[in-house]
Amino acid sequence: MTATWDPATTGVLRLPSGRLVRGRGLRRPLPAGPAPAFALYLLGSEPPPVAWESRWLRWPDFRLPSDRAAAATALRETWERAGSERVEVACGGGIGRTGTALACLAVLDGVPRGEAVAYVREHYARRAVETPWQRRFVARFS
Repeated sequence: MTATWDPATTGVLRLPSGRLVRGRGLRRPLPAGPAPAFALYLLGSEPPPVAWESRWLRWPDFRLPSDRAAAATALRETWERAGSERVEVACGGGIGRTGTALACLAVLDGVPRGEAVAYVREHYARRAVETPWQRRFVARFS
């Protein structure tokens, strides 16, 4: 079992269950400290290789995932792994797509769908989940 994140680390979201997930923007340098054990990358094109296990979900900027069934599967895997591993979710800027994915993880963790965006904005980034269709995606996520 890999250790989880330090909850005081920048970008780390604590879900109600206690699971910790780091959100970040890939256009910024890799934060100091331990590397993730697993990462979910939300980008329109394939990310560069990393030294840890990762999964790429095709998700163009300001849009929704290209394959919603694959997104649901990837988000469930990410939530499960966050129970015992250092997991990160990242897109280019770390706000819209990352915030949307984190809100979906909050739903999986028991936050009501109608409250998940507000939860992530309060506990991760106030501008998280940037577009109306991203908010609708979270509201319909199950």
